[in-house]
Amino acid sequence: MELLVRYLERSNSIGSEMTQDTVTEEKLRDDLMYYFMSPCEKYRARRHLPWKMGVQILKIIMITTQLVLFGLNNQLVVAYKEENSMAFKNLFLKDYSGVDEDDYSVAVYSQQGVYDSVFYVLDQYNQFSRLSTGPITYAEDEDGNLLPLAICKEYYKKGSVNPTGEAFDIDAQLEKVCMSHYPHNPLLHNSSFFDLDFYRLVNIKITFELKGINLQTVRTRELPDCYSFHVTITFDNQGHSGIVKIFLDIAAQSSACRDWKISGTVQKNTHYLLIFDGFVILVCLTSAVLCTRSIVLAVRLLQRFTRFLRETSDRSVCEEDQGEFLNGWYVLVIVSDLLAIIGSILKMEIQAKNLTTYDVCSIFLGTATLLVWVGVIRYLGYFQKYNLLILTMKAAFPKVLRFCCCAGMIYLGYTFCGWIVLGPYHEKFEGLSLVAECLFSLLNGDDMFTTFAQLKDKNTLVWLFSRAYLYSFISLFIYMVLSLFIALITDSYETIKNYQKNGFPLTDLQQFLREPKRFPVVDDDTRTDVQVTSSTLCCSCFYCQRVPENDDIMLIS
Repeated sequence: MELLVRYLERSNSIGSEMTQDTVTEEKLRDDLMYYFMSPCEKYRARRHLPWKMGVQILKIIMITTQLVLFGLNNQLVVAYKEENSMAFKNLFLKDYSGVDEDDYSVAVYSQQGVYDSVFYVLDQYNQFSRLSTGPITYAEDEDGNLLPLAICKEYYKKGSVNPTGEAFDIDAQLEKVCMSHYPHNPLLHNSSFFDLDFYRLVNIKITFELKGINLQTVRTRELPDCYSFHVTITFDNQGHSGIVKIFLDIAAQSSACRDWKISGTVQKNTHYLLIFDGFVILVCLTSAVLCTRSIVLAVRLLQRFTRFLRETSDRSVCEEDQGEFLNGWYVLVIVSDLLAIIGSILKMEIQAKNLTTYDVCSIFLGTATLLVWVGVIRYLGYFQKYNLLILTMKAAFPKVLRFCCCAGMIYLGYTFCGWIVLGPYHEKFEGLSLVAECLFSLLNGDDMFTTFAQLKDKNTLVWLFSRAYLYSFISLFIYMVLSLFIALITDSYETIKNYQKNGFPLTDLQQFLREPKRFPVVDDDTRTDVQVTSSTLCCSCFYCQRVPENDDIMLIS
């Protein structure tokens, strides 16, 4: 009742003095305050239902469900490929132990070992239809003829090597010779093709194609895919170091089976999934349209506020206030919507057996789900206890970014130094990406002793250098860089806590919004218009909170 009396007194006092300029100013203030309100405050102020928030909640549930369904199916596909790769290695590689050695599967050290391994592949290929326990067999061409296995050898065109006399004569140009072998044909062990000059031999490649059907997807009520496995077995002798490394690589391509018949509800289940994906696309389109509309409204409000400041005080809007109208959360939501729409379209095409790009689809859907869940922070930010995290991140981000740029230069220096010096002696320093990953692990205190212990101590100078290198990196980054990194975030946190207690500095926009003005809302009991201050709203409005960073002030809405 007291609020009603105050509202009537204010209305009477304002009504007699109201001018056109005052009406325009109050209308602008109303629109700005309404734009920066939380969804529940907007509902209390004008009884507008929070459609945008409802769409976001529905989108989170649907996209997460869609991701889980696709992820389970994708795991079956990846597991099928990996299990077939393991089966092929055990079938075609002689003396395969079940575990790859470094980056290769098997290594042989004698000429007879190379011959035995090559003939073993050919012999196993001849018997493959009787050996394999899965629905996999030889590939055929369009006329129904079996495709042959191809075996090619690359070697230096000519040359002679005399290690005793320390002399050699090599023509670096490579020659390639190939032959074909059809399944079930007898092996020609005495063919001149297998007369190998190992000092000239660079590599031997055996390639063939197999066909298979992934029947395990029937359990998930989806149509099985047909697969083409392009198998390549390489005998690598490029190093001419006395060891021939054997690799087995598989390129698996899935496609829709040409002729199939299956009983049950598989096709019906696929139709339901397609309808669900179509509904996800519709929800994402609605979300993108609503957020785009909000961005357009924000631009118009910025233009109105810019004209007001120019006409009343002959000033322009500062950068901090301009940034408030360009809401990054809306951009984040729109990007997640676009990614979800693209991922859903790819998923529908995969389910319809028109595409097989599982990895691309998983990247789109996974990134979209990540951004959708990150966007939830926007709604938590309307509450003071949860808003502290967002304010701290915004305050610390510029300082942390500058600090990381400086620390990154030192990190890159250690990366290149470790790769060039320790690379030949330590498996964790063999490549730049491996060095960066190893140093990052050391930075977080992981695997320290193993990194020290695995270094080969055959070279005393390198061993001493490695100790100085590792000790200096660990001491510098853990005790100094990481401590300073945490201190920057802690300082921003303390600053925000202090400003929440004592108040945030105000910009022109915030001062304009804080001038006395109340929104008329409808009281549920009396059904009369009353005045509601920000303290009576269901959520605390934080559009006036600002994050200072040195002389820069940032605002969060």
